[in-house]
Amino acid sequence: MEGEIHNFIVVWTIVLASLCYSHTIAKFIPKGKSRFVAIFPIVCLFFILPLYLTSINLGATTFFFITGLATFKLILFTFGKGPLSSTPPLPLSTFIPLACLPIKFKKSSKTKDVETIKKATNSTFNLVTKITLLAILVRVYNYKDNLHPKFILFCYCINIYIMLEIILNMVSAVVRGVSRVDLDLDPPFNEPYLTSSLQDFWGKRWNLMVSNILRLTVYDPVRLFVADRIPRKWAPIPAVLATFFASGLVHELLLYYIIERLKLSGEAMIFFLIHGVALSVEIVMKKMLNGKILVPRIISGPLALAFIIFTSFWFFFPPFLRSNTEFKLCTEYIAFFKFIRYGQLISPTNITCSFL
Repeated sequence: MEGEIHNFIVVWTIVLASLCYSHTIAKFIPKGKSRFVAIFPIVCLFFILPLYLTSINLGATTFFFITGLATFKLILFTFGKGPLSSTPPLPLSTFIPLACLPIKFKKSSKTKDVETIKKATNSTFNLVTKITLLAILVRVYNYKDNLHPKFILFCYCINIYIMLEIILNMVSAVVRGVSRVDLDLDPPFNEPYLTSSLQDFWGKRWNLMVSNILRLTVYDPVRLFVADRIPRKWAPIPAVLATFFASGLVHELLLYYIIERLKLSGEAMIFFLIHGVALSVEIVMKKMLNGKILVPRIISGPLALAFIIFTSFWFFFPPFLRSNTEFKLCTEYIAFFKFIRYGQLISPTNITCSFL
């Protein structure tokens, strides 16, 4: 455990130094190919650093923040695009958190309107509700041997959704308190259970911070590239396929990082390619029908959710289950709580989870 914490500190020290370099080099090298060449080694480094972390919580979180967010933002930055590019240039104190955290800075405002206050109140209520649901899920896992495996997988889906929202909201609160900068958290989700279609789910409701980054780095460039080569109305199709391929590749890397560097089966890639093709078919059908036939939301929504859930059961979750990821997470949480309560650094491998 001590070695893992030491590695975590070293990794993030390197990350901070790399971002300082990227911020400084932009002052001397104009946007374009030259800046890309200067910053590209940092992008490669950010893919390597998570390999030095073996715990799921520290490794997956580091992967998400630097490999899943910072790398794409830096690539956009090299060409003068994305959230890191600004006129005048962003100060270093703003550049660093904006590069590796799912946040966006708000323009200064002298007054807070009623809508902003209402939004904050709802956010607090939702957070309390999700923490309560998470506690209920932990109790449900006590009886996992008596429950249907598919129901446990469904609980995992809800667990991932809740945990991401809680963690990212906590990150936003910490950054806001430390930096004293007025900022907004890029919402990770937008009520995905209310989706009306695959296009609505992937484009407007699920993992929005990654969707926004992939839209800028993959979808828009591919769509513009093919727009002059095929009829413009069909240009989104190859762009969608390329985006889901990139997302599948990132998730394959994530699995490799957190499942003890074992050989992967490619199931995550298959999952995202299936959804890329399915979403492309949906877009084609909508364009061909041109609004002549509309499927009621009460039908299309549950069908889309059912397709997402069952394909995740078949392709997305099996690698996690085969590696006993839930057991490893449990032992890491217990080790963390023991450290907070007793100040003892205990290796997760020396801990057993009674409900698993």
